[in-house]
Amino acid sequence: METYTWLRTFADSWHLLFMFLFFIGVFIFILRPGSNKVHKDSANMIFRNDDKPGGGNTGPSKARHEDQKEAR
Repeated sequence: METYTWLRTFADSWHLLFMFLFFIGVFIFILRPGSNKVHKDSANMIFRNDDKPGGGNTGPSKARHEDQKEAR
């Protein structure tokens, strides 16, 4: 049997089964019960250093407003 024919047969049978089982395993790992906190932390990671919106007189807009008052 040539190398190409053997690899083609392997890819069509066992490797396809392995890739399918790997996909199912990753899917189950993602949906496991204990991963909810990890996924929420990952989703909110980009907002970790932002200021809270609607805080009234806080944040960069207050600093700009005070700088304008001092300039007058």
